[in-house]
Amino acid sequence: MDELPAGERPLILVSGGASSLVEAPAQGVSLDDLVRLNIAGLASGRDITALNVERTRLSRIKGGRLAGRLLGQRALALFISDVPGDDPDVIGSGLMGTLAGRADDIERIVVASVGAAVAAAADAAKRAGLEAVAAADRFDGEASRLAVRFVHELHMSPVPVRIWGGESTVTLPAHAGRGGRNQHLALAAARLIAGRDDLMLMAVGTDGTDGPTTDAGAIVDGETCARLALADIDVEQALIDADSGAALAAAGDLLDTGPTDTNVGDLVIGLRRAR
Repeated sequence: MDELPAGERPLILVSGGASSLVEAPAQGVSLDDLVRLNIAGLASGRDITALNVERTRLSRIKGGRLAGRLLGQRALALFISDVPGDDPDVIGSGLMGTLAGRADDIERIVVASVGAAVAAAADAAKRAGLEAVAAADRFDGEASRLAVRFVHELHMSPVPVRIWGGESTVTLPAHAGRGGRNQHLALAAARLIAGRDDLMLMAVGTDGTDGPTTDAGAIVDGETCARLALADIDVEQALIDADSGAALAAAGDLLDTGPTDTNVGDLVIGLRRAR
């Protein structure tokens, strides 16, 4: 950025996921330091905002520092958001956010977000002839607790389709199994709808991956737990071990979309059919 010709207006694109993919470590910070932070942060169940604060502390470019290198030059920054509030100061740990105490001439526009994904899913349901309700607020919090909330809302809903967008967390045990937060949420929901022939729930990452797996997430129904019982898999133990991916693979409930090349967070879609 220091070598940009005067009068040029650069275009900067910042996507969800940039926090973990783009970095220039601060003086004295090593790659191992960054790896340890990411592993500890994801395993602890901390929300993305808190984790990004720690990432900023170890960086020379986050927290608005990269934007500050423009030195007041005009620029356009477009954001694909995967964070609460779609705040450019938080997206990508603030790579192109506002540097504290310094005015700039950067136009910042959020062009995609989980809210837009939720709205698009609701429109798709309606085009298919299904009445749908899109949650107004972005969800966050522990995946198993969210599963209880979503199943309850689906059960009580007067319409057949409910759609939520956001990002859950999972606190990992010392020796975690295979899976991601969406698979964990889906398996937790499967316990609650076991034996029901009218409820289904899908939890997926919009980028087509869920945690360290290549699966986007899972779709579960009232027979998921029965299929796991036939495979001699204990659902409760799979959740304790954070081994939801292995369990859902045995049930045949994993969803593999392949990479979508964009990331705005996670989608949870519930379907209530006539019994």
